[in-house]
This record gives sequence, C-alpha cells and structure tokens, in this order.
Amino acid sequence: MKIVTLLENTARRPGLAAARGLSIYAETAARKVLFDMGPDASFLANARALGIDLAAVDAAVLSHGHSDHGGGLAAFCAVNSAAKIYLRREALGAYFAVLPGEAPRYIGLPRALAMLSERFVFTGDREDLGDGLTLFSDVEDDKTVRAVAPKLQERAGAGFRPDGFAHEQHLLIEENGRAALLAGCGHLGIVNTLRAAKKHLGRMPDVVFGGFHLFELDPEAPESRALIDAMAETMAEGDTIYYTGHCTGDWAYERLREALGDRLRPMDCGAAAEL
Repeated sequence: MKIVTLLENTARRPGLAAARGLSIYAETAARKVLFDMGPDASFLANARALGIDLAAVDAAVLSHGHSDHGGGLAAFCAVNSAAKIYLRREALGAYFAVLPGEAPRYIGLPRALAMLSERFVFTGDREDLGDGLTLFSDVEDDKTVRAVAPKLQERAGAGFRPDGFAHEQHLLIEENGRAALLAGCGHLGIVNTLRAAKKHLGRMPDVVFGGFHLFELDPEAPESRALIDAMAETMAEGDTIYYTGHCTGDWAYERLREALGDRLRPMDCGAAAEL
C-alpha cells in the first residue's frame, strides 16, 4: 500500500505547487484511489511531477462538502472519465463561514458540479467499496476531544445553523494485514474519528493521513493546551503513525509532536508512506 499527498498547504519539495486544501492518492495491489481534489486543478500538475497517473484512478472519494477539498473535482473528471465519485449526499449542501460583522462567505462545493451527478455515488454510514476499502461517517461527536468551530455553518431556510458535519466521511484502506485511515479535516475530531475507525477495524490503524482542524485554537488558552493533551493521550495508543497538516495548525502540530515524537509527521506536498 502506498499513500502520497498530492496537494496541501505546504510544498517543501521543489517543483510541487501548494494551495490551501488537500488531495491524497492511495494505491494498493488492487485499487487506485483519489481522496479529495484540493481547491483547484493544482493537484493534477503535482501528480504528474510525482509520476502518478490519475487517469488510472478507479475510485474518487470526497471527504466533505467544502471547496478546499472538492474545488478540483471537475478538473479530475476532465482527465478521468471512468471513476465513480463517492460522497455524502449532504456534501452538496450550502456551507458558509459566518463571522460577526462580516457577510457570510460561501465555502461549499462549486455549483457547477451538479453537471457531474451521473458520476456520483451517495454513501451511507458505512460503505464497503471492495478490495479492503471502507467508507464510514458514523463518528460520535464527543465535543470534549475536538475543537469547536462556530464560524462553520450551513444554510437553514433564510438563516444559518451550526454545521453538524453530516457531509463528512472517512476512508479505511486494508491490505496484507495493514490499515490506513484517510481523514480530510476531521471536523468532528481526530480522536472521535479514530474511535470510529477502531470500531470498524477492531484496532487502531497503522497510519493516518489527514487534517485535525486545530488551527484556530488560542495557544495561550489553558483549554487549548488541555484539549491537545487529551487528544495526544488517545493518539498515543498503539503504534499509529500520523501524517498531518492543512488545517491542523503549527502550534497544535508542535504540541502534539512533544507527546508523540516521530510518530507525528508533516503531510506536505509529496509526503508519502508505504505499508
């Protein structure tokens, strides 16, 4: 099994483009999967530079309905005419960033994606895609182990309500006794997502790629430090290796690394793991 970050906020490797968003490629002996497509077509050039043929992808997964993960979906479909796109039906909803004193800013998927609907496969709480691929969205929302992002909201009639993240899903990949978890942003918390993954796997995954959505935490707030420490306690179970970035944030990354050491690694463009 091979997992490669095609696009992320940071590119330390020369010749790769960076953009705020996420796109990950995963390959097993049986399957080639694209997980998220970033905010635009930048991931296509990175894939070429990394020697990855996206025309050969046989399944595409959209982790949730935000444009920094699905804005490049049409660009992917332009180079791949066959792969089905697995997403939650709720991913097509209207999502906004709502801040006091500012006009609500639309952060959902491009409206034009409706023209690709014949490629869509809407997923339930758990979907077996075959060949060791499992999608799940049955994450229990324990708010004591996740950062709350009140600005993330969804349209409700003429107004807005807090986003419940029913549009979010995660991918488990199993091959030869090894397991990887791909999580786009983990808005419901990476610890809560790990608990759900453990329920499906019967154990912790061997490797995790994904954002942890901690970038808005206040480093000076005691509750921020307490949250990170509580997360690290669960994440330290077993021998899981974590690749993270995108929405995790530098301060949260460094504090988690104090607890996890080399088991926490950057998920910048070109980062790769082989299991």
